[in-house]
Amino acid sequence: MTQTVLIIDDEPDLLELLGMTMSRMGLEVDTANCVRTAIAKLRDHHFDLCLTDMRLPDGDGIDIIKYGQHNCPSLPIAMITAHGDIETAIDALKLGAFDFLNKPVEMSRLKKLVQSALKTTAIPSEASSHQLIGDADNIKSLRSTIIKVARNQAPVFIHGESGSGKELVARLVHQLGVRKDGPFIPINCGAISSELMESEFFGHKKGAFTGASSDKVGLFAAANGGTLFLDEIADLPLAMQVKLLRAIQEKKVRPVGSNTEIDVDVRLLSATHKDLTTLVANGDFRADLFFRLNVIELKVPPLRHRKQDIPALVQHVLNKMGQQHLTLANSASATLQNYEFPGNIRELENILERAVAMCDGITITASDLQLEQSAFRAIQEQTPQPSPDNKSETTSQPHSPTTQYDANGEAFIDLEAYLADVERKLITQTLEDCRWNRTQAAKKLGLSFRSLRYRLEKLGIE
Repeated sequence: MTQTVLIIDDEPDLLELLGMTMSRMGLEVDTANCVRTAIAKLRDHHFDLCLTDMRLPDGDGIDIIKYGQHNCPSLPIAMITAHGDIETAIDALKLGAFDFLNKPVEMSRLKKLVQSALKTTAIPSEASSHQLIGDADNIKSLRSTIIKVARNQAPVFIHGESGSGKELVARLVHQLGVRKDGPFIPINCGAISSELMESEFFGHKKGAFTGASSDKVGLFAAANGGTLFLDEIADLPLAMQVKLLRAIQEKKVRPVGSNTEIDVDVRLLSATHKDLTTLVANGDFRADLFFRLNVIELKVPPLRHRKQDIPALVQHVLNKMGQQHLTLANSASATLQNYEFPGNIRELENILERAVAMCDGITITASDLQLEQSAFRAIQEQTPQPSPDNKSETTSQPHSPTTQYDANGEAFIDLEAYLADVERKLITQTLEDCRWNRTQAAKKLGLSFRSLRYRLEKLGIE
């Protein structure tokens, strides 16, 4: 069946130009020149796409978006705005607009927008986001929001603690959207040296700098037609933030050493575990870039706020490991329920990998999890033991837990504080041994670089 588009604009020449362009694309075109007429047509007819100007004689395009959200939520609505009216365009995206175009309208961009928008006719079902496991209310709400967000092209900012699943959320936004057949390019901004960052993002030409022996395609160009996911966006240097902002605004990038810009069509998703609003207030992150990235915010809950999902997550992890036959003893389940999971789901995966290795039968016990002893054992393995000839050489051993007293005078041992102190000493000593090379220290400790960085922040090690 021929797809139908409603074009809303009070400029007859632009209305005719847009109508001719879409007719040549094989679309059936209807038009309106004001909000009242447009809403009447939206009420009485079915459309596959709506394209509206922002400024109209009896209102604006925001009125059209609000009506569409309540009365025809599956209809993609794109906005045409005056060049430079970016705040209004972002407001439109936040309200549910599919995308926006600046005047004067570039026909090539218009065609790409129309082609993408017409792919959204089928709303993804809740089952499509099954990869986000859990039945906690906050996870159900997140799944529902992901499905809505996937329908448009607005930049999405994903906030959550390390290991909580921010990249999984980003992949779902991509997989459930119109760009699912395009590339999904994830990049950890904290893992790229500042000297190479511009080349990594925008590419470079042969001979642009020492070592540039051939042309290189940047991440923006590699993600063209798809999604670019910038993880740990807070780690971007200020100089790179300026260049990223321009790439987002202009939808063009200039490879290092090139005299020409190339068009890029990407959906931008970003994430961090840090508080960007605090970084903006401190001058460490540009407010205008944050404004462009944080059009729609998705908050990923930490595992300690969705503990009812632990059994399902445990089974999922065991299935991925090919250990479906293993079960958890009641003691192990209770231990996991009482644990705070500072490393979230990634930490749960690591715990279960260790437990599978330690488990003798088909039942994982609390002792197999080794939650209480893992940090203490690590310091013992890394610390020199006293020699048999001089058993008084105990200066390198960790101090014994300090006995404290509660309000009633009852003695107790603060095990959490003791283990934190043990972990702090082990990490500090390892960093000193590696001359504070964090990558080398993480490898020596058997941690990922991200996990070590989390522990440094948690323990206050600078």
